[in-house]
Amino acid sequence: MKQIRRKHAGNRIVELFQAYLLNHAHGLFSSLGRLTRTPFTSAMTVLVLAIAVSLASSFYIVVANVQQLTGNLESSNQMSLFLHEGITDAVGQKLLEQLRQNPSVAEVKYISKKQALEEFKANSGFSDALNALERNPLPSVIQVLPKNALENSDDIEKLMADFKQLPQVEFVQVDMQWVARLQTIMLIASRGVALVSLLLGFAVTFITGNTIRLELQNRQDEVFISKLVGATHAFIQRPFLYTGFWLGFISGFLGWLIVTVMLLILESPVEKLSTLYNSSFELLFLSFSEFLLLLTISASLAVVGSWAVLHYQLRQLKPQ
Repeated sequence: MKQIRRKHAGNRIVELFQAYLLNHAHGLFSSLGRLTRTPFTSAMTVLVLAIAVSLASSFYIVVANVQQLTGNLESSNQMSLFLHEGITDAVGQKLLEQLRQNPSVAEVKYISKKQALEEFKANSGFSDALNALERNPLPSVIQVLPKNALENSDDIEKLMADFKQLPQVEFVQVDMQWVARLQTIMLIASRGVALVSLLLGFAVTFITGNTIRLELQNRQDEVFISKLVGATHAFIQRPFLYTGFWLGFISGFLGWLIVTVMLLILESPVEKLSTLYNSSFELLFLSFSEFLLLLTISASLAVVGSWAVLHYQLRQLKPQ
């Protein structure tokens, strides 16, 4: 007898769960069908939301591409070790091998006085004037590229101090000031994007909430009847929440599509410009995980806006 009761109880739970899923599935697809019955109004709302989403995404991807363009500190921390005038190439090469053994150094390159003069002639345009000089005034130079781990300015300065102690080195040059400025600019840009995205997120929430408020007013009679027959607020809210979900989801997809189309339009001229500068820069697009995150955030903001309006409005609507 107990086994029969347990079996009936188990069947009852399964039936309730199936009914729960069917109820939600009906609310999900019926809300989408209701949007299609007002195509112009729905399209205008979705388009406005999609523009807001695409603006936030555009700012994000622009900063991501600029960060890729500027690169990391690996190429910015290159040091130039200017050797004393009397240092010969043999001594310079010996120092080069010594620096190569340093665990904090990734690459080293020796530029002799003769090479330095030839490069200066080629790049300065003063070759005739330099030919008139009786002796080569340029020193030998060793270019040192620290390892990636040295991304802290304190580590770079410590390494510079070690190099300055070398007897063959006259002085060490590395321009860290512009790197600090660039990092500050990128920090400001990143925070600016976060703030703008936050404002646009509020816009998505408020626009969706206002749309659901108008939809609720148009369906007041339906809500009154549902309340009279004992429907809970959760049951009444369900189709409206799914409407908000569809508005946010479709807007997120269209926002991603707008950003992708803009990047595709810009991709060819950007690659051409990159080639002119002998660079291999390629535009970054939103990855698949970022695309899914965009859809999730857009849909979530729309649902939150819908729920906030419904939570307030349903308490105000009372059958007469």
